[in-house]
Parts: sequence; structure tokens; C-alpha cells
Amino acid sequence: MFVTPGYAQETAPAEGEVHTETGTQHEAGAEGAFPPFDASTFPSQILWLAITFGLFYLFLKKVVLPRVGGILEVRRDRIAQDLDQAALMKSEADAAVAAYEQELAEAKQKASAIGQQARDGARADAEAERKKIEASLDQKLADAEAQIATITSAAMKEVGTIATDTAAAIVQELVGGKVDKAAVKAAVEAVRQ
Repeated sequence: MFVTPGYAQETAPAEGEVHTETGTQHEAGAEGAFPPFDASTFPSQILWLAITFGLFYLFLKKVVLPRVGGILEVRRDRIAQDLDQAALMKSEADAAVAAYEQELAEAKQKASAIGQQARDGARADAEAERKKIEASLDQKLADAEAQIATITSAAMKEVGTIATDTAAAIVQELVGGKVDKAAVKAAVEAVRQ
């Protein structure tokens, strides 16, 4: 950047004159020291630092710390209460699970007993029905045997007559002539025994 010599000249402002760049008045005899570093202002700075620090400390002690402490206390109480409630709910849940398992075991036991009772009842009914059917079959068998015995005895009576007639017819054909039926009947009776 090129600066012309006219603009690069510095002029010291006169006393009471306002500097155009900063807008502050300059005194002719003022030193250029920064006020917080000026040793003549240290006592007043330390006084105001102590007053400000003391007020800030009191403000923290009386206002901020009790509020923060209260918030921490409330949170600690809430957390303790939540933990107590969680422990209570856990114990209730454990009790409910134990009751459920006990009821489930009792229900299984009852179902097993009912099933066993139903099996025993069905077995007893089947056994009674089997005995009834066996008795009925035994009765029918006895009736059939009696009927067969009756038919057999009737048939056997007629067998003797048929055997006598057949033997008489065979002898008559073989010998030719008349055959004595009493003799043939006696011979058939002798053979049957």
C-alpha cells in the first residue's frame, strides 16, 4: 500500500482538542499508562475488588447455594423414592410370579388327577361293559348249545329211524325179499352203542 507523505505525518493534538479517530479528549500532560496497571489506582481497585467479591460471595452463599442444595436434596429424595418404589414393585412382581407358578403347579396337578380319574372311570366303564357283553355272549352261547343239544338229540332219534329204514332197504335189495324190521332195529341199536 502506498501512503503519501501528507497523510503519514503525525500531529499531536492540542490541549482540549478532540482526537478524530477515537473521539476522546487528550490532556497535554497525560502519560500513556493503562489505568488498571497504574500503581496510583491500586488501593481503590483492591477495595472495589474486595467489596465485589464479598457481595458475590454473599450472593452465592445466601441465594445460589441454597437453591442448588435444595435441588440436589429433592433429586436425591426422588431417586431414593424411585428406588424404594422399584424395590417394592420388584418384590410384588416376584410374589406374583411365585403365585402364578404355584397356581400353575396346582392346575397341572388337578389336570393330572382329573385325567387319571377319567382314565380310571373309562377303564371301569369299559370293564363293566365287557363283563356285560361277556355275560350276554355266555347266555347266548348257553342258549345256542341247548338248542344244538335239542336239535342233536332230535336228529339222533331220527337217525336211528333213518338208519333202521336205510339198513332195511339195503338188506332187502341185497337179499331180496322181506326183512324183519325189529331185527334190523336191534342191529342198528347195537352198533350205535
